[in-house]
Amino acid sequence: MTLDIPRPVLKGAKALVTGIANDQSIAYGCAKAFRELGAELAITYLNEKSRGYVEPLAKELGAAIFMPLDVSREQEVDAMFERIGQEWGELDIFVHSMAWAPKDDLQGGLLNCSAQGFCQAMDISCHSFIRLARRCAPLMKNGGVMFTMTYHGADKVVPNYNVMGPVKAALEASVRYLAYELGPQRIRVHAISPGPLKTRAASGLKDFERMLADAAQRAPLGELVDIDDVGYTCAFLATPLAKRVSGDTVYVDGGAHIMA
Repeated sequence: MTLDIPRPVLKGAKALVTGIANDQSIAYGCAKAFRELGAELAITYLNEKSRGYVEPLAKELGAAIFMPLDVSREQEVDAMFERIGQEWGELDIFVHSMAWAPKDDLQGGLLNCSAQGFCQAMDISCHSFIRLARRCAPLMKNGGVMFTMTYHGADKVVPNYNVMGPVKAALEASVRYLAYELGPQRIRVHAISPGPLKTRAASGLKDFERMLADAAQRAPLGELVDIDDVGYTCAFLATPLAKRVSGDTVYVDGGAHIMA
């Protein structure tokens, strides 16, 4: 079978990328890769403090839409999708790259995690993906692809990952169920599981430098991955070349997850 793939392969595709915090963010790696392949971008920032870091990146990538998006504020969610609906009227790609838990609950063990902290972590890191997917789906009139970011600690115990392990496990299960529910609309859903990366979010984990060193040592390829590796993987999965791939957790970690 020969596919008639245009070059650049994502030319004209509309991509919503959430969760960019700075130029080390996984979401930024995704946005760069989509743009390189011709996609148009809508990029969000969390608040005014983060805007100063994200706005230059959005300008660099020629983002057509640049807006605040705190998923805990329904009015910001409404404003984002109202603008996408007015200016684009459709959507092809959605990236959810956000995770958060209160510091005390993140750095303490699961046994001592507060109920409030667990619920906050689950809401921001997992349920927000479901809420945003619900808003994206009607705009994916010709099918589309959704991504969220997970980690190996969802499947195996990773010391010091703590509350985020169960939360990411719920996120990966959500991906499978959304892939099932959205499949008839030709919408594919993926969980992307990078190896440890030096992002702002990861810096809150206890002994994170040790996690980095261990990942590099254990990976069959013998090195850490970077945001570009993740971005290009997502870009590939967004193209027609991966049109029958959906519902899985895709590891981008140099093979570290296969090791005992």
